[in-house]
Amino acid sequence: MKKHKIFIWAITSALGGFLFGFDVAVISGGEQNIQLMWGLSDIMIGQTVAMALYGTIMGALFGGIPAQKFGRRLSLIWIAALFLVSAAGSAFAPEVYTLMIARFIGGLSIGASSVVAPMYISEIAPAEKRGKLTALFQFNIVLGIMIAYFSNFLIGTEDVESWRWMLGIEVIPALLFLGLVFTIPESPRWLVVAKGRIEEAKAILNIIDPEKTESSLAAIQASDLNPGKTTPLREFFSRRFKFPIILAFLFAFFNQLSGINAIIYFAPRIFESAGLGAEAALLSSVGVGVVNLIFTMLGLLLIVKYGRRFLMYICSFGYLISLSSISYAFFSENLSGSVIPILTFVFIASHAIGQGAVIWVFISEIFPNSVRSFGNSLGSSTHWIFAALIAGNFVYIESVFGGGPIFAFFAFMMFLQLLFVWKLMPETKNITLEEMEVKLGINVKELDKVVNHEQI
Repeated sequence: MKKHKIFIWAITSALGGFLFGFDVAVISGGEQNIQLMWGLSDIMIGQTVAMALYGTIMGALFGGIPAQKFGRRLSLIWIAALFLVSAAGSAFAPEVYTLMIARFIGGLSIGASSVVAPMYISEIAPAEKRGKLTALFQFNIVLGIMIAYFSNFLIGTEDVESWRWMLGIEVIPALLFLGLVFTIPESPRWLVVAKGRIEEAKAILNIIDPEKTESSLAAIQASDLNPGKTTPLREFFSRRFKFPIILAFLFAFFNQLSGINAIIYFAPRIFESAGLGAEAALLSSVGVGVVNLIFTMLGLLLIVKYGRRFLMYICSFGYLISLSSISYAFFSENLSGSVIPILTFVFIASHAIGQGAVIWVFISEIFPNSVRSFGNSLGSSTHWIFAALIAGNFVYIESVFGGGPIFAFFAFMMFLQLLFVWKLMPETKNITLEEMEVKLGINVKELDKVVNHEQI
C-alpha cells in the first residue's frame, strides 16, 4: 500500500508534465489559422507562438523561489491554477494580444512545473526507483503532446476559429490536476532543510521506506549546508557548485539545440513545406506524438536497468543520423516529401529514448538538497531560453534559408552533445541524492560517513 502511495504522489505531480506537453504542442494545430484569421506576419505569428516560451523562461527562472520558500506542494497548486487561467483565456481571446497574454501565463506554469514537479518526485522517491518515477514527468509530457496532436486532428482546421476549441479543451486536465494536487504531502527533504519540521518529514519518510527512515533522516540533515537557514542564491553560484551548474546548463542547452521544440511547435508547417497536404501534415503530427510516447515508455524501462549515460549515447547517435538525413532530404530534389515525416519519426524516437527520458531526471539529481530548487531553475530556464529563441525565430529563418541548412546546424550541435556525454556526463543510476553530493565533490566528508552507502 505504501509503495502505491508513492506512485500516486509521483503520478499526481507528473500531471503537471501532461499539461506542460499539451500546452506546448496544442498551438501547432491552430497557429496557421490564427495567422490567417488576424492577418499576422511570419514574425508576428512566431512571436505569438513563442509567448508561451517567454513565459516558461520567467516561470523556470523564478519557479524555484516559491518552491524554496513555500514548499513544493503549494507551488504545484499555484501552477495548476495558472494552467486553468491560461486555457480559458486562450479560448476566449478577442484579439491576438489577449491571446499572447494568456499564452504567456500558460508559459509561466510550464516553466515552473518543469522546475517543481521533477524536483518533488526526486525528493519523495527511493533511490532505486527515482529514475523511473521522475521520468513519469517526461512520460506525461509526451502523453500530453500526443493527446494534443490527436485532439487537434479530431477538431480539424476547416473552421478558421477551430483553434479556440484546440486551446480551450485544456481546461479539463487543468481542473483535474488542480483537484488532485491537494491530496499529496510535502517533500520530506524540504520540510527538514527549509523548515526544520523533523517529525512531519519523518512521518512521510516512514511511508516511503520504513526500514530506512532513521538513516534517511540522518543523511538529509547531514546534507544541509546551512542548518536552520535558507541557502542564499549567491552561495549557489560559488565555486562549490561549479560542476553541477556546468552539467545542468550543457544538458539543457543541447536538449534544445537538437531542434526538438521547433518540430513539436511547427510539425504541420514542416511537413507541408516538404510537400504534404494540410490534412496529411496534421495526421503526420499525430504520428510524432505516438512515436514520442512509445519510445518514452521504452526509455522508462531502460533508464532503470542501463542508466542515464547509455540512453544519451543512443540518443546522440540517433540524432546525428536522423538530422543529417532530414537536412539532406531538404537539399535533395530527388527525395519525395513523404521521407521527411519518416525521418522525423526517427528523430523523435531518438529524443524520446534519450534526452526526453533523462533531462528532468538528471537535472533534479545532481544538486544538493539545500540548493536543488536553484539548480532546477537554472537547468529549466536554460532549456526554455533556448527553446524560445529557436521557436520564436524558426518560421522566419526557415522562410529565408529553408530546411536544409537549419537541420544541418542541429546535426552539428548533436555531435557536440556526443562529446559532452563522453567526456563530462556522470552516471547517476542507483545513487542516493545525498551520495550524489559526495560523488560530485560538493559536500563535506562527514556526509559520506552518515550516508554509508545506504539507499534512500
